[in-house]
Amino acid sequence: MTSGVTEVVPRLAEVEAVVQGLIEANMEALLGVRFLASEYSTGLLHGGRIDSLGIDENGAPVIVEYKRGVDAGVIHQGLFYLAWLMDHRSEFERLVRDRLGAQAAAQVLWSRPRLICIAGDFTRYDVHAVREHRRSIDLVRYRYFGSDLLGLETVASLSGRVPAARVARRSAVGAAVGGDRSVELGELAAAVDEVLLGLGDGVNRIQRKQYRAYQRLRNFACVCPPQKSKLLVYLKADPKQVDLMPGFTRDVTGLGHHGTGDLEVQLRTPGDVERAQELFRASYAAS
Repeated sequence: MTSGVTEVVPRLAEVEAVVQGLIEANMEALLGVRFLASEYSTGLLHGGRIDSLGIDENGAPVIVEYKRGVDAGVIHQGLFYLAWLMDHRSEFERLVRDRLGAQAAAQVLWSRPRLICIAGDFTRYDVHAVREHRRSIDLVRYRYFGSDLLGLETVASLSGRVPAARVARRSAVGAAVGGDRSVELGELAAAVDEVLLGLGDGVNRIQRKQYRAYQRLRNFACVCPPQKSKLLVYLKADPKQVDLMPGFTRDVTGLGHHGTGDLEVQLRTPGDVERAQELFRASYAAS
């Protein structure tokens, strides 16, 4: 009598192009990046081809480079292309305008260009190189399971973010202008910032005018500026899996709002932050 359990052995792709094709076809779902172009030529003088070009949920330009197995040159190759991209901003913005429209092209976040390297594995030297660099770099290990399952694991991530304490202090001081309640909301925003950054390694914080995003490979939380009486946080947690509570959580699927995520969490007190931590963790785990 068999146990009914079958071992699924992880494996690498037969060729690099298979990984690239699958990622490009599902880039937004897997990476939180809108696909723009494949094998993008950097011109005769530069003489290269960028594997994939995209733009992430926060408007940051993204270069994705792929390797079937372990390749010590993938980071250097990606940084070479990233330098080219920073010198050809108008060309990238034209591409965004052609694919996604003028509004998206006008909101490109040039302060946070990203490099995502997807490979069979990375060496400890690769991980060290990422931690020493000033650019936003994600090292992502892939594996196939069976015939049709793909797994992605973030091995290392660097954002070059502003230290948490400095941002938290700035938030509190900025809020103090509006009186006691504004001070309280500023302190609430600082507490949320500390909790979200403390969920695990590799959490990147991206500041936009309309919201502050917290990101692993994809956004998992977006915090909007304090309103008169509350702080709004949008999470990637599935609202259908949450017991919604009026005045605390709301399903905003299909409703327009700043940031990304379909679960709205309304915070008014430190106790609300405590109640929301399970939702924060669920959204982080799903990102």
